[in-house]
Amino acid sequence: MKVAFSWLTVLPLRVDAVDRAAARRAIALAPLVGVVLGGLVAAVMQGVHGLLGGLLCVGVVALATRGMHLDGLADTADGLGCYGPPERALAVMKDGGVGAFAVVTLVVTIGLQATAIATVHWGLIVVAFTAGRAAFSWCCREGVRAARPDGLGALVAGSQPVLVPICWFVLLFSAAIPTVPERLWQGPLAVAVAAVGLVVFTAHTRRRLGGITGDVLGAACELTTTLVLVAASV
Repeated sequence: MKVAFSWLTVLPLRVDAVDRAAARRAIALAPLVGVVLGGLVAAVMQGVHGLLGGLLCVGVVALATRGMHLDGLADTADGLGCYGPPERALAVMKDGGVGAFAVVTLVVTIGLQATAIATVHWGLIVVAFTAGRAAFSWCCREGVRAARPDGLGALVAGSQPVLVPICWFVLLFSAAIPTVPERLWQGPLAVAVAAVGLVVFTAHTRRRLGGITGDVLGAACELTTTLVLVAASV
């Protein structure tokens, strides 16, 4: 748990060298970090309403997570948007520059998240941010290899039994049922839409890049969170 919070938040937690076993457990527990972040967003929305509150919440989460998931989303968008073999895409992602695909993806994602946060039930906000961190375990499930021999992807790729993400999403599906009392189907449907989107995204990145990277994990997190929020908002 300490590793998970030190990786995924700005909390000043000192962690010594992390081996693959510790990394595996951290990825499995990562959704609990999402519960905390979702609760923080829900609390902010109790005091600041509307689109202003939504934008503020997106900013707060970016600060609380060092913006690394948004950075991963931007790098992945540029990598998937370029021409050439996987080596070319991975080089673009590692370069760190911000291209047109990254800019557009960030603007659209931040806009969608802010707008949706301003309109959905607080319970669905918590579910959305938890689902985003549950996406890590799906990306790192057994059989998925790293696109590079080094980096975070190499440390966590293939480390999760497939039962771990399945259990998390079943739990989220159930937790989403009471979030919209007048439409009990709406929360679970939003989680299901996000799960389908995550499966499609990871299949595409594996085919395009040959595996996962740390940037892909960040992109999967932001994509899943956004899909839950938007599906629930619509």
